[in-house]
Amino acid sequence: MKSFFWFVAVLSFASPCAADRLPQIAVPDNYRLTFTPDLAKDVFDGDETITVRLLKPSSEIVLNAVDIAFHNVTIESGGSTESAKVTVNQAKQNATLAVGKSLAVGPAVIHARYSGVLNDQMRGFYIGNDDHGRKYAATQLEDTDARRAFPSFDEPAYKASFDITVVADKGLTVVSNGKVISDIPSPGEKHTVQFATSPRMSSYLVAIVVGNFEYVEGSADGIPIRVYASTGKKELATFALAAAEYNLRFYNSYFGIKYPYGKLDLVGLADFSAGAMENTGCITFREILLLLDEKHAAISLKKTVASVIAHEMAHQWFGDLVTMEWWDDKWLNEGFATWMSSKPVAAWKPDWNVDIDNANDTVNSIDLDSLINTHPIHQPADTPEQILELDDAITYGKAAAVLRMLESYVGPETFRTGINTYLKKYSYRNAAAADFWAVQKEISKKPVDKLMPTWVEQAGVPLLTVHASCSQKTQVVSVEQQRYFYDRVRLQQGSPELWQIPVCLRGGSSSVDSLANCELVSKKQATLTLPSCTSWEFLNAGAMGFYHTAYESEAVRSMAKDIERALKPAERIMLLSDVWASVMVNREPIGDYLRLAEGFESDRNDAVLGQLLAQLTYISERLTNDSDRKSYSLWVHHLLKPIADDVGWVPKAGERESLNTLRARLLFTLAHVARDPQAQNLARKLADEALTEQSSVNREIALSALQVAASGGDEVFYDRIAADLKSAKTPEIYFRDLYALAYFSDPKLVERTLQFALSRDMRSQDSPYLISAVMQVPAVETQAWPFVRDHWTGIEKLGGAFAGATVVQATGSFCDASLREQVKEFFTAHPAPAAERSLKQSIERMNYCIDVKTQQQNRLASWLEHEQGSGAAEGRSALPH
Repeated sequence: MKSFFWFVAVLSFASPCAADRLPQIAVPDNYRLTFTPDLAKDVFDGDETITVRLLKPSSEIVLNAVDIAFHNVTIESGGSTESAKVTVNQAKQNATLAVGKSLAVGPAVIHARYSGVLNDQMRGFYIGNDDHGRKYAATQLEDTDARRAFPSFDEPAYKASFDITVVADKGLTVVSNGKVISDIPSPGEKHTVQFATSPRMSSYLVAIVVGNFEYVEGSADGIPIRVYASTGKKELATFALAAAEYNLRFYNSYFGIKYPYGKLDLVGLADFSAGAMENTGCITFREILLLLDEKHAAISLKKTVASVIAHEMAHQWFGDLVTMEWWDDKWLNEGFATWMSSKPVAAWKPDWNVDIDNANDTVNSIDLDSLINTHPIHQPADTPEQILELDDAITYGKAAAVLRMLESYVGPETFRTGINTYLKKYSYRNAAAADFWAVQKEISKKPVDKLMPTWVEQAGVPLLTVHASCSQKTQVVSVEQQRYFYDRVRLQQGSPELWQIPVCLRGGSSSVDSLANCELVSKKQATLTLPSCTSWEFLNAGAMGFYHTAYESEAVRSMAKDIERALKPAERIMLLSDVWASVMVNREPIGDYLRLAEGFESDRNDAVLGQLLAQLTYISERLTNDSDRKSYSLWVHHLLKPIADDVGWVPKAGERESLNTLRARLLFTLAHVARDPQAQNLARKLADEALTEQSSVNREIALSALQVAASGGDEVFYDRIAADLKSAKTPEIYFRDLYALAYFSDPKLVERTLQFALSRDMRSQDSPYLISAVMQVPAVETQAWPFVRDHWTGIEKLGGAFAGATVVQATGSFCDASLREQVKEFFTAHPAPAAERSLKQSIERMNYCIDVKTQQQNRLASWLEHEQGSGAAEGRSALPH
């Protein structure tokens, strides 16, 4: 499953009840399921036959079941059939089927007729509505919600084949995991659709979609591919089809195992809890992550959609063909799919430079892993809440980053051989982490089984502290490892963690393409060498390492003079992250970071500058005060204006598409941080044009322009955006306008946005994101937080139990002691079980922001004062008019 914008928050849902593991009495071999949904009444009938094997004599069989009404249940064994008494335990989410005599070891058949509710919580078998108000029914069964659609052995290790039949209203499209083998009229204006038997798979991978849909179709390597959209939107599906066709050919070649599910359908759903879900042969998506206007869509959205499709298709091998044994190894599904997803996208669109995006993803994961309240990649998880909390940047992003590091360590082709051996060995079965290590160790002849547990079984990110000296024309680099914390006290105390770290060292005098000295650092202290003395050294050559490096201040200042020549874009991203990490814990003054930033004046890479601009915005919003804010704005203007002038605001023929991403970021930062009147006026002009004629302004730039214009916008402008949102023809325009509403600062308009988020005019899965976006605007956070407190009961009900967790995460952007205490007090009185770890992390983030402000605010003011008084500040005395 790919969560919706998982780097911000995850949309999924869990029951507040603990779900006990099933007793090992029986295992399923096959399910025969017939679903008859009634979309008018939001209910469905089910008829189920499960062929099982009893592992021991027993008079009862236990299945998972929630919100299911059993009407008749029988168990056939040994040639006789007996009615079963059903006892439902809602707390344990199971049903016990008991008969009068003990069932013998061996085959048995369970038959059940039952009914259920098509709920409005986007889990299990649920009801949704498209943009025209037409109802549809769909499933979302991961992690523990197959039990809401059919009584089942709802644990990933209980694999079985599935024969699915759906009886639906005449004229409605029906899609499931397998190919349609018959579609015949039925009494009562119905039609009955029967699907081919699936291969063995886990219950959470079953998929059913019933509604008004149309499709575009193609194929790859003989596999038919369709992309479904609600009626009227299929013209937005062509990009996804092209991506899916390319991915399928790529994966068939890479894995050496042909796509195993006969056909591939990708279905866009208007109401959908997750970002996307890897059901075998029938992948479901939130519309924004599948459907786009290929001619006009922003490149960032194209990259996101391509990446999500590649992620879900990779799951057809990682997760579907080979499945983790239990949710504590969920990273075996999600981390591998995340790691794999960049490969076909990079091959399909080499000019997108997705390797640089990988570095940004690594930085995001390192950020979360720098908290005390992080968790290991492998994390025990027994309740739905615990399983749910694994859907974060550790399970996805850190796991993928560690796999990239391992791939680099053993070599790409060796790693690929190990992957393919693992997939072939465990096809249609379940596996654990140790199974993968064993295969990679055998193939690579390297101690993978010793190295990887240091990354998977313990939490946190290493910090490598560097001290370098020149001895007899050789650069001697001493490295000491410890766990990095944003918490300065914990960092100073040291910690016992020890990693086996593949480190690649390159000297400052080397070219960007020169070979690095790569060694495995497995002890607290290590010594590395370079053949010649250098003014600085970089410890993460290739940017494949998942660690921070603490450099000496003089080395950082030397790097700033030579950074673009000596470091690749991904390496520059890692360096920015490393130096900022030192600033956060007061090991380096903020002036060193700003001096490093000045070294990027000739950089034109959108991903690199995006990392820098985000940090400059953080400094502006959180570390400046009234007395030095103008000086800081002038410094930012001096740094960025020449870049903007060089890039220009009008795209040029033949330029790379990503320059529009850079323009959008520069426009926002110049207008918002540098307070450049020219940029502000330009943003208002472009925002007006974008609302007047959608295709007149690049979509990437239009988003920034609308946000800037909204920050000072009046009610008339608000009404224009609200009207455009209501009539949006594409998911991209809808979300562009939605997030623009979050930037208004007029208190009346802020209140209007927050009330809109809780209204029936908003899809419930989108509401938490709009509320969170408002909370993260510093100028209005003191208005947004009281609103959240006053409306918490309603917020918790948005789209299910995890909606509240999305909002809880947003409190982590606060940088005020009073707000922090209010958050702590409120959630002590109003616990949010599905957000327990998120709350701890948010409080940590508030603590660290307050701390870094205390440590660095005066240093920032002094540095800016020095800059103003020095020759370096010449020409910075005023913004242009």
